[in-house]
Amino acid sequence: MIDTLDIEITKTSESKLSQVDFDNLPFGKVFADHMLIAKYENGAWSRACIEPYGNISLSPASSMIHYGQSIFEGLKAFKSENNEVLIFRPEENWKRMNASAVRMCMPEVPKDIFLGGMRQLIDLDRNWVPNNSESALYIRPFLFATDALLGVKPSESYMFMIITAPVGPYYVKPLHLKIETEFTRAAIGGVGAAKAAGNYGAAMYPAMLAQKEGIDQLIWTDAKEHKYLEEAGTMNMMVVIDDKLITPPLKSTILPGITRKSFLELTKEAGYEVEERSISVSEVIEAIKSGDLKELFGVGTAATTAQVEKLTFEGNTYDLPSKESRVISNSIGQKLLRIKKGIDPDTHGWNISV
Repeated sequence: MIDTLDIEITKTSESKLSQVDFDNLPFGKVFADHMLIAKYENGAWSRACIEPYGNISLSPASSMIHYGQSIFEGLKAFKSENNEVLIFRPEENWKRMNASAVRMCMPEVPKDIFLGGMRQLIDLDRNWVPNNSESALYIRPFLFATDALLGVKPSESYMFMIITAPVGPYYVKPLHLKIETEFTRAAIGGVGAAKAAGNYGAAMYPAMLAQKEGIDQLIWTDAKEHKYLEEAGTMNMMVVIDDKLITPPLKSTILPGITRKSFLELTKEAGYEVEERSISVSEVIEAIKSGDLKELFGVGTAATTAQVEKLTFEGNTYDLPSKESRVISNSIGQKLLRIKKGIDPDTHGWNISV
């Protein structure tokens, strides 16, 4: 049950909705009419408010800018066939954001602000949820430090916000990935399991180098030996070898993906064998060469179920089995999407109706 929230709402004087081409949505470039804001000061959260989407004012000395206390989440709302708006597993995002907040020495966001505020924001902008089967309303909650202080210490003030964006597919085609063995995304004991903004900033340079080679994304490996798969830049990785789904286990270097969690639950329910264990690079390459590797794909909120058609490792590029032949990722990916859209019964209670 989502707590109700006493919230101050200021509606926009002029909606931008009519200016949007919902048949051609870029990812993360078009924003809905309103945003939610709540502030943390003097040890307490203020009353949340919803305002027209727009710029915010910050001190140039804000500690988020200088010392990196910034975390975020990503989730989606979908339009069902009967025009109902469904938010997929928002409580899991609330839990994960607060786990990130603890790791980054930030205050936890109350449930009523995160979930209750989100529900009211989506209800206000419900016409921004696309009807297109390939589209959704992307929801971005984020929390950042606002102390105007040049000093390396946790901030005492913070701002929590939610903005939303109607989006099309993040990836429009199967991917070419590279196994990264030089650069590192996260090390044991670091902040790899937190959805911290700095994790993504640090990954941009290696990703840019790969893109210059015609590669779409990187698969990160362990920081110590670069022998084991971890995650890709925008998704958790999954491999099917001999009809068995294998995915790296969660630890301090891997983000605990909510799509990952949901995908694994549905895969087990469908009767497939699932292993959460370390996967060595050599095991993957050997399985490709022997023909035992049936599927390689990523899962994530933005990426959904992203098929990998080519894999590069140490200068060699391997063609992977065709997308059409992939039984587990295709069937479970479609099952998950049908649940999100209210087409299949939500027996797990994952969706929140707005």
